[in-house]
Amino acid sequence: MLVDDNADTRTGFAMMLGAEPDLTVIAEAADGLEAIDSATATMPDVILMDVRMPRMDGIEATRQITANNPTARVLILTTYDLDEYAFDGLAAGASGFLLKDATPEQLAAAVRAVHDGDAVVTPRITRRMLERVPLVERADTETSDEFDVLTVREREIARTITEGLTNAEIAERFVLSESTVKAHINRILRKLDARDRVDIVIRGHRAGLTPET
Repeated sequence: MLVDDNADTRTGFAMMLGAEPDLTVIAEAADGLEAIDSATATMPDVILMDVRMPRMDGIEATRQITANNPTARVLILTTYDLDEYAFDGLAAGASGFLLKDATPEQLAAAVRAVHDGDAVVTPRITRRMLERVPLVERADTETSDEFDVLTVREREIARTITEGLTNAEIAERFVLSESTVKAHINRILRKLDARDRVDIVIRGHRAGLTPET
């Protein structure tokens, strides 16, 4: 689903995504309120969400949509490369953040990534986001205990996710294929009942699963 108050922008995105054989635009909305109604009616897998819109902005719409439909994946799109939008969007439940000047290839890849449970967040944003996440007591906490269900390798990979590494970078570090890394990440998501990589980053940071030094 495409959400943007500019009809020309929605048309442009629809044309780019419509050229991909595995992607289909099933709905559009011009503001956050329309987005909530449309998301309820159509249940899209991925929502491309503008930030600045009349009546209701994309951050609040993301918060309400993900609260009502936890399986929805939201990719925040904005013209402005401002950390604040990324932080607010991720805190509201978005799985990624992308500038509107992204190429058609980057846009399609981002849609596929968030659909697969990945997160489109740069290492810079990941680091800045972690600076804002308060650490909790690490001893005898439920947050810490939940990572005990992971194998040693899965914990290693979860730790690299907290660094903001991509699948390719993780594969290179552990000398694994990207398909093997993806399989590990899928198991981590399932075992932790995590939404996506952003969820792993925040929960891992709180549990003390920080990058090794």
